[in-house]
Amino acid sequence: MSVIYNGMPSSHLGQQAWRKSRHSNPSGNCVEIAALPDGRVALRNSRHPTGPALIVPLQDMAAFLRSAKEGEFDDLLGEVEK
Repeated sequence: MSVIYNGMPSSHLGQQAWRKSRHSNPSGNCVEIAALPDGRVALRNSRHPTGPALIVPLQDMAAFLRSAKEGEFDDLLGEVEK
């Protein structure tokens, strides 16, 4: 695999095991996540599986998930069912 960089086409990341929440709807407009061989994490839009990938360090992803679990971003949901 070549150099992995933020914004690269997710199709260039090779055969990654992309996952999405079991709460995702079947419309194909979901966030998918994959662990990369170098220890970072990639995110992509399932509706555009060959589109750009957001590449983040594992520690940053862990901090984001902890904050989400603690409700830090709940105000962004507005009227969406929580």
